[in-house]
Amino acid sequence: MDILIVAIVTLAINLLLGRWRVRYRKFSPMWWVLIHASIPIVIPLRIGLGVPLWTVPVFITLGVAGQALGARLRW
Repeated sequence: MDILIVAIVTLAINLLLGRWRVRYRKFSPMWWVLIHASIPIVIPLRIGLGVPLWTVPVFITLGVAGQALGARLRW
């Protein structure tokens, strides 16, 4: 259950950040900040909930997917 919580949070945060990221020029400082902004949220959440290390590639994939989907969705 903890893995699912972290997965949903990772995807949701990155959807929002991806949507916000499209407003900035590629490779600008703010663009980089938005790409990496979820890391200080997801890592402590993962550690705090005791989610195993083998799930890290899953969360990275969800982060990238969330950024990509967020940039493409029109809400």
